[in-house]
Amino acid sequence: MSDTTKNRPAFRLYSVTGEGKSARWTDIGVAWATRDGKGFTLALNALPLNGRIVMRETADKENEAAA
Repeated sequence: MSDTTKNRPAFRLYSVTGEGKSARWTDIGVAWATRDGKGFTLALNALPLNGRIVMRETADKENEAAA
């Protein structure tokens, strides 16, 4: 089993379209830092055709709820 299947993801991935208060954020996956710390492993549930992908740290509250 790889580290990515044993550990909770450190980041959430979102597809973001629009700007400011009218921006639409759609949760599309998760990410983990690689063991050597030089990259990330991504697990995507969707791939956006437009907009941008934003990677955000997983909130502590979210980590506690999942435990």
